[in-house]
Amino acid sequence: MSNLHAVLWVDHQHAQVMHLEADSTQVQKIKAHMHHTRQHGSKVRTEHEFFGEVCDALAEIKEVLVTGSHKAQADFRHYVDKHRPALTPRIAGWETVDHPSDGQLAALARKFFVAHDRMAGVP
Repeated sequence: MSNLHAVLWVDHQHAQVMHLEADSTQVQKIKAHMHHTRQHGSKVRTEHEFFGEVCDALAEIKEVLVTGSHKAQADFRHYVDKHRPALTPRIAGWETVDHPSDGQLAALARKFFVAHDRMAGVP
């Protein structure tokens, strides 16, 4: 499978990475692990672990479109900028969307990457 393009849909508890091929898609789902502790900052630690897993799932992707709610994208962007800056140049764009179906997400990503590749001079 080519790892050229993917779309990520993310919120604070779930993520979905959809690898895009010319005629198919492959979906990887990631779920946050909730730690029920009374320690201060456990929610932040859990979110960092989750976002770390999401970044790991994007390790082999050359270009990714990040989608999700505005708040989830902002928190993920902050995490990437601070903890995984090597991923930043591979993020091709950010799109705010609610809870799209797999078909809607794939269509949005394909449309985005057609325009993105044209602007980058990719035939």
